[in-house]
Order: sequence, then structure tokens, then C-alpha cells
Amino acid sequence: MPMVMAAADIGRSLTRISHEIIEKSGDVLPVLVGIHTRGVPLARRIAGVIEEVQGVSVSVGALDIGLYRDDLAGRLTTELAGTRLPTDITDRTVVLVDDVLYTGRTVRAALDALSDFGRPAAVRLAVLADRGHRQLPIRPDHVGRNLPTSRTERVSVRLAEIDGTEDGVWVEGAEG
Repeated sequence: MPMVMAAADIGRSLTRISHEIIEKSGDVLPVLVGIHTRGVPLARRIAGVIEEVQGVSVSVGALDIGLYRDDLAGRLTTELAGTRLPTDITDRTVVLVDDVLYTGRTVRAALDALSDFGRPAAVRLAVLADRGHRQLPIRPDHVGRNLPTSRTERVSVRLAEIDGTEDGVWVEGAEG
């Protein structure tokens, strides 16, 4: 299983995404909302870079999309991690953060979940890896890396905060 992004690559990607968010945001920084599970630590890391560069605190939240998925009937159990938003999102710009963008169904569920908490002025999407194969018309605003994959391959992201291992991104099932 070949590694396609090492810890240093992830760090550089998140730094670039952070700078893009700053540039697009102007004077009012957005609320960063990580999609459980790995989007949450990625959102926190992006906030850390923005805070370091701008010298201001960035609001970071966590979004649980478990009950908004369109494949609930096919799941034996759904573990809920809980949604925690640090502020009212109504009329604010929200940047959804996730690890891998694939079909777009996770993002669709996240948009549905977010709408239960308010009506943002705008929603943007930041992902560490975009592997293509969209089933819905969803496009990220900020991408760490585009990873061309086949539908039979699987992109695996490991982050120290969640997995207790070194950060990395692997493509499973790839010829290597």
C-alpha cells in the first residue's frame, strides 16, 4: 500500500489551505467546521496556522453527519460523535473541512446537518485529498492534493490525534 502523502506533505498542504482561506476571507475569518472524524483535527490544525499568521483566534467546530447519511438503512449501527459549533453560524461564512472527498455524499450530508444549526452566508469546502469520482455536483474550494484513483482503490488517512500513529495518506489496492 503506497504512501502518497507523508506527515510533511500533509503539513505543507494544510499551511497552503490556511493561506488560501485567509486570502479568500478578507477581514472576517470564517468558522471552521470539521466533519467527524478526521475533519475535526484537520480543522483545528488549519485554525492553528491561521491564528499563527493572523494573530487572531479562529472558531472551530465539529459536525456529526451520522443521522444525515443517505446510506443509514444499510448500516448495522451508527455511532454518533456529536456536533459542537462554537458560535451561531447564521450569516457567517463556514468552511467545512474533511479528509477525503470522493462521491460528494458526505458533503451533502454535512450541508443538510449544517442547515439545522443556522443559515450561513456562504459555505466553502476544504479537503486534504480529492480523489474524484463524484456522484453529486460538489467541488472543493481548497484542496491539499488531487489523488487520481480508480473506484476500486481506497484512500486511507491516518492522523496522530485519531489513530495514534504518524500522519500519512495511503492508496490501498493501488499497484505499487
